[in-house]
Amino acid sequence: MAHSPDGSPKTRILLADDHALVRRGVRLILDGEPDLQVVAEAGDGAEAIEMARSERPDLAVLDIAMPRLTGLQAARELSRVMPELRILMLTMYDNEQYFFEALKAGASGFVLKSVADRDLVEACRAAMRDEPFLYPGAVTALIRNYLDRVRDGGDVPDRAITEREEEILKLVAEGHSSKEIAGMLVISVKTVERHRANLLQKLGLRDRLELTRYAIRAGLIEP
Repeated sequence: MAHSPDGSPKTRILLADDHALVRRGVRLILDGEPDLQVVAEAGDGAEAIEMARSERPDLAVLDIAMPRLTGLQAARELSRVMPELRILMLTMYDNEQYFFEALKAGASGFVLKSVADRDLVEACRAAMRDEPFLYPGAVTALIRNYLDRVRDGGDVPDRAITEREEEILKLVAEGHSSKEIAGMLVISVKTVERHRANLLQKLGLRDRLELTRYAIRAGLIEP
């Protein structure tokens, strides 16, 4: 078993994408990290299931759109037969519905290919800590949905949010980045990120299961 420089075992990763070029690029990102190692590659969802069974990786990174079986179908099957396997979805499409489908299929995160070089490593580590990885569009979708429910008098968590959090919530829902919000409110980006993390916690969205329950309750995905 390969180990990180600090002696802990490396996270063994299965990578599935039907484009060899994408796999090569993603592999370069992951293998460049001291704690991550790609141990198997697959070109479609069916092959991903076979490879996961034979290689027993810790984490599967699956492209959503693949021949034979899609990444979502493969994720559903892998969640059933290998519940301990962590799963991340890789996609070209910034699509809220895909995100909620991925959660329902058992994935703990959703990474856009266009920013994989920025987000993927962080998403892998979050998955191994059993934390959801929320790309900005998903956070925006959740927050927008929350605000709609508050406005319509729907059921919302009892923990009240502060005025500053509400300000940030509104700006996030309008699609502003943390950097833009920091500029508007004259606070640091770090402070904005901290408020965002607190908000998710107050919305009861600390982990993937909570997120999935929320999405089902809000009618964002079918149970």
